[in-house]
Amino acid sequence: MKTLTWIFLICLISCQAQNNKAMKTIYDYKVEDINGETFDFADLKGKKILIVNTASKCGFTPQFDGLENLYQKYKDRNFLIVGFPSNDFGQQDPGTNEEIAEFCRLNYGVTFPMMGKISVKGDSIAPIYEFLTQKELNGKKNSSVKWNFQKYLINEDGTLEDYFYSITDPESKKITKWIEKNKS
Repeated sequence: MKTLTWIFLICLISCQAQNNKAMKTIYDYKVEDINGETFDFADLKGKKILIVNTASKCGFTPQFDGLENLYQKYKDRNFLIVGFPSNDFGQQDPGTNEEIAEFCRLNYGVTFPMMGKISVKGDSIAPIYEFLTQKELNGKKNSSVKWNFQKYLINEDGTLEDYFYSITDPESKKITKWIEKNKS
């Protein structure tokens, strides 16, 4: 019986070690920003992060205003928004990174970090969005990006906490309460 118990414990420890290997945090990722520079999420340790896939020609595009307001209100409170332009839904962001950056700056005064255009779904999904949408990587939950302006919330430890679909306004109580909540 003791031998069986030891075998069980060894298997349990081995399985746990394999699961821990797959688990990642946002800090394991580097991406290219909209200007072609490396953006290292490891530099954001200790911050709450809202990640959003954006598009310049979408019915939700006016959410840039709410995102910028949110960023301005909370940027000095260990909070950051990171935008990822994507052309995955209705080809609503066909421009180049330069055109997207100019559009965001001129039309919405965006000052939060914008990354280079990526795919947030399908066979060409960017690794950062694999992390956000796959429980085996984020340790929290599976999801799929349904449309532009879906919001992912990353806590101060770099782990996924929750996500909200496009219809959730960036300045909603759900999001502002999360930002204002102290680390547990």
